[in-house]
Amino acid sequence: MSVTDKELKKLKRADLLEMLLDVTKEAEELKAKLAEAEAKLAQRDIAINTSGSVAEAALKLNGVFEAAQKAADQYLENVMHKAPGEGCQGE
Repeated sequence: MSVTDKELKKLKRADLLEMLLDVTKEAEELKAKLAEAEAKLAQRDIAINTSGSVAEAALKLNGVFEAAQKAADQYLENVMHKAPGEGCQGE
């Protein structure tokens, strides 16, 4: 509601106080909505940062698994070269 200075001067004190209360109430509601939006934004930022960290961790783990697989393959290859045709001794 837009009121000119001339119209404000014509209003009674009770009307002015009521308008002030309405504006104050609206300002409080807007502050609450802003705080809620900021909280949601912070949660989204945390989720984005966390998902980036999880993706990085998965890539690092993938590298560890690849290195472990290479080591296991190399071990088996060494075992096969040391004992050709004998197979595993535990059998």
